[in-house]
Amino acid sequence: MRYLKVLWRHDLPDEPVELYSELDDAGYEIRKVEIYRDGRQDFANGESSSGTTTLGEGPLPSLEEIAEQEEFSPSLIESTQFENVWRQAVIDSSGS
Repeated sequence: MRYLKVLWRHDLPDEPVELYSELDDAGYEIRKVEIYRDGRQDFANGESSSGTTTLGEGPLPSLEEIAEQEEFSPSLIESTQFENVWRQAVIDSSGS
């Protein structure tokens, strides 16, 4: 497993600014969290989702390919950081 955080710099009000993905060995998303400017967090996995967040249909590009696009700042993160973000997104979506 790999864990990816991507900061997305843009001016689109209804699009996320932080993307977190848990990837399998082939680069497919298993779980994903999207965080918006207003603090809202949506998530998706193979069984459920919140908001408009969905898993990608194909493998994600490499870190280098993502970084080639000026608006994206990707980095690999530890599994514990992803798990913390995931738990918070799931809790927030349940209204707890």
